[in-house]
Amino acid sequence: MTGMKRRQFLKGTLAAGAAGVLSASSWSRVLGANDEIRIGIIGFRGQGRSHLGTHLSDEFKKMGVRVVALCDVDKSVLDRGVQKCEKAGAKVTAVQDMRKIFDMKDVDAVVCATPNHWHSLCTIWACQAGKDVYVEKPLSHDVFEGRQVVEAAAKYKRVVYVGTQNRSDEALAEAIDWIHKGNLGKILRARGFCYKPRGSIGKTTGPQKVSESVDYDLFCGPAPNTPLRRKNLHYDWHWFWATGNADIGNQGIHEMDKCRWGIGATIVKRAMGIGGRFGYDDDDETPNTEIAFLETDTVPIIFEVRGLPKHKATDADKNPPMDAYSKGGIRIGEVIECEGGYLAGGWIYDTKGEKVRQIKRDGGGRHRANFIKALRSRDPKDNPAQAIEGHRSAICFHAANISYRVGKDVTQPEAAEAFKTDKVAQECWERFQQHVSANEDDAAKWQPQVGPWLTFDPEKEQFTGPFADKANFLAKGPADNRYRPPFVVPEKV
Repeated sequence: MTGMKRRQFLKGTLAAGAAGVLSASSWSRVLGANDEIRIGIIGFRGQGRSHLGTHLSDEFKKMGVRVVALCDVDKSVLDRGVQKCEKAGAKVTAVQDMRKIFDMKDVDAVVCATPNHWHSLCTIWACQAGKDVYVEKPLSHDVFEGRQVVEAAAKYKRVVYVGTQNRSDEALAEAIDWIHKGNLGKILRARGFCYKPRGSIGKTTGPQKVSESVDYDLFCGPAPNTPLRRKNLHYDWHWFWATGNADIGNQGIHEMDKCRWGIGATIVKRAMGIGGRFGYDDDDETPNTEIAFLETDTVPIIFEVRGLPKHKATDADKNPPMDAYSKGGIRIGEVIECEGGYLAGGWIYDTKGEKVRQIKRDGGGRHRANFIKALRSRDPKDNPAQAIEGHRSAICFHAANISYRVGKDVTQPEAAEAFKTDKVAQECWERFQQHVSANEDDAAKWQPQVGPWLTFDPEKEQFTGPFADKANFLAKGPADNRYRPPFVVPEKV
């Protein structure tokens, strides 16, 4: 699209949609038990591709679901999606700009599976247009916009359903309820783990060419439209602050959500993050190794991210495994520690580490189907992953990331000194130190980036006290505390 055509385009009805003055809310139907539910899927190269398959399935057809619109900024991805729909007998409207879907009267709900920096704005625009939303995790890219989503869902009376699918795991829900009833005694803390291999994304020497099939301006959206400085446009956006949230906000949000749920916490009071990028030198901005310490209104959460293996590859061990936490052998998951035992993976253990009760978890396999159920009933009880829950869990990792980002590099002895007054924190640091040293060529020289303890006001949803100015600056907008017009998360939804 030429510059003139784009300006003309933005002066039309779509620009009005971006400004939050869509009149489409009047189109919203009250769905009955037998009404057809017409879905638009926005972003489907990665997780969205799985959503497309689900919504085209015979099961969903029997549930009265019909895919009517597709959106992706990459035309090659879009064309493949149209072909898939045609093979399934679905006639769809295909667009690169999501605002066109919000203008469509024959769309009842959207599935948003875009990069993180688009999640909240996509959801808000959809709510303003009278559409219900399944938004992939995390709900938000920063603290401010998560609250705006919660407000939009309430104001426009829309179902906003977050893709934290473990909320639909009935066995896990029963286990957590069993723990909350005191069957393992007092809850002590939650630990979350994301030990998932993340290799180098490579090192560029200058701006990279963007495929002609991609509308890069729309890809950037709320984020700055700066030259691409990574080899892979797709997926690796997770590792840049303007578009992603590091692995703690990628894979880790699933485990963070279960941690918060498991301890019955609703708010974060203080947060601290430490970490760094170790093992290789590449273009990535976010840490591949991180620890988050969170104080909540119940008990603490400790979250660990490791993208590196147990040690560097050697001739004797060319494919080293990932680390695992001692309790339950957890690599990706959560541990709810109590006085009388703990929940880890599919089991409840006693204090000696003996299995006492199996939890036959399914990972929330019915989560997408439950979205359709929630659309029909309009009953909040049928929505296990409401916007407010997604927002609260996202704040957990946002706060830790922000602490990390305002921190500074320190020596290993300085870090050890900082953690020695707390046995639990000291144990986490020692394991962190051993892990990084096993992946660095010089175990004595590497330095962690250690953030300060940040105090968070849960009512104002702002940081207070030391470092508050820097922290609040990072708590809003994808870059420099602002959004790029016209892709602006509004102050008033």
